[in-house]
Amino acid sequence: MKILAIDTSSHVMGTALSSENGILAEYITNFKKNHSLRLMPAIHQMMKEVDVAPEELDAIAAAKGPGSYTGVRIGVTTAKTMAWSLGIPVYGISSLMQLAAGGTYFPGWICPFADARRGRVYTGLYKVRHGILTTELTDQVTSLEDWLEKLKETEGRVLFLSRDAEQHQAAIVDVLGERAVFGTDAANRPRPSELISLTAQVEPQPPHSLVPEYAQMAEAEKKWYAAEEGRTYE
Repeated sequence: MKILAIDTSSHVMGTALSSENGILAEYITNFKKNHSLRLMPAIHQMMKEVDVAPEELDAIAAAKGPGSYTGVRIGVTTAKTMAWSLGIPVYGISSLMQLAAGGTYFPGWICPFADARRGRVYTGLYKVRHGILTTELTDQVTSLEDWLEKLKETEGRVLFLSRDAEQHQAAIVDVLGERAVFGTDAANRPRPSELISLTAQVEPQPPHSLVPEYAQMAEAEKKWYAAEEGRTYE
């Protein structure tokens, strides 16, 4: 089964391709610049390198967020458009679960997160059970302070995975102490190939039904912050 993976939900722009024999190719850049202009050329070049035509694809996997509004939209829209034109299904994978997949070697809790500004984070809690990465607390946007209080109620070590880990490390350690473990630079960056492995845990769906997950604030919160800054949210 040939699956194309697409991720533009963060600074990382990546695409990967698999066959029955495993990962054939993977392309990753780590700077947030013109994802919309660079994605399709990257996909085209990667598939050309391994001599796979679009018509040979069986499915497309996309990181569906939470993450950058524009970034998530680019990847999801590209995946939906390609899948629709080829008549194949899509797999929508949580961007946080994708990041957590890089920590499946860890024997405790896995906490992927991304800074959402104003002391808030996009985050979720995962754990490997019987060899399968499972969701323990669903993806959400919340204040880091409240999230750490939730984690404080758990037992055992917590692996934090994020390109924003350094800026929040002091606050995390202040609450969890030695229970807090931080990922390596490589582990803190999502790999598109992880999307392919995670397709085994989600159902394929028709292209039109794939919806991005932005994990935005509730409307009341938006209006409160807008009033604070003198701005209006649509």
